[in-house]
Amino acid sequence: MTSAADTIAVNQTMLRARRARRSVTARIVVPLVIIGALVVGAIVVPWLYNYDPLQADLISRLKPPGTVTSDGRIALLGTDQIGGDLFAQIMAGTRISLLIGAATLVIAGFVGVLFGLIAGHFGGAPDTTLMRLADIQLAFPSILLAILIVSVLGQGVWNIIIVLSIASWVVFARVTRSQVLTLKNREYVEAARTLGAGNGHLMLRTLLPGAIAPVVVVATTQFAAVVLAEAALSFLGVGVPLGTPSLGSTIYNGTQYLTTAWWISTFPGVVLVILMLCFGILGDALRDRFDPRLRSA
Repeated sequence: MTSAADTIAVNQTMLRARRARRSVTARIVVPLVIIGALVVGAIVVPWLYNYDPLQADLISRLKPPGTVTSDGRIALLGTDQIGGDLFAQIMAGTRISLLIGAATLVIAGFVGVLFGLIAGHFGGAPDTTLMRLADIQLAFPSILLAILIVSVLGQGVWNIIIVLSIASWVVFARVTRSQVLTLKNREYVEAARTLGAGNGHLMLRTLLPGAIAPVVVVATTQFAAVVLAEAALSFLGVGVPLGTPSLGSTIYNGTQYLTTAWWISTFPGVVLVILMLCFGILGDALRDRFDPRLRSA
């Protein structure tokens, strides 16, 4: 028979699990709300604000936040060294960063998951070839690799997406391969194979659903890494083309005015940090959310 002490211990364990699950839910909802607000702002605000982020106004250069510019507008976050509206630049730069991040994850995720499925399912020569290719790529620092490829392809939004996709597919491939190696000998996979399922069916319909949860977690954390990498490349002057607003290039523009116009680098830096924190917290919460111990509580 179960003693009272065992019953209390089980109840306490279940209570802690439920509290942890509620905490995980909060850590998912809050970052999603903030990210959603930034996405909506990046899409809607440039239309509502109706201010060209690249428009110069030398009379109103280096004005602090809340200043009325020479054309009667209010610069909510101040102006830069050529009088450009900082708020408009940040919203436009956020839109570019989110676009590059989303497109990169779609391309890198598709290629990485496909290669991971092939390597894990077939093993042998395909596995060895793809993993050695991944090892060779990992031997090069991602930023240096990106700079090298950009120097060949040239600057451009789509070139940056290609560069970051090349640098990111390895993570998806390794995670997918690891999951496939764990799942391929499970009973339901063996049953599908016995019933005559082909390689395509086994990979896409049997193995992929079981491997998708870790891939989602990796995609969330990789999104933050991609946005940061794009900002770093733009900060170094090898990212998006000149004339295209970017968080990284806006931060760089204010480095020479940190003592006199701190807002030029500070506000886009704050937005970048918020993006990194939100995606980091979201990825950590999703990892806990997929924990079977919390799902069963």
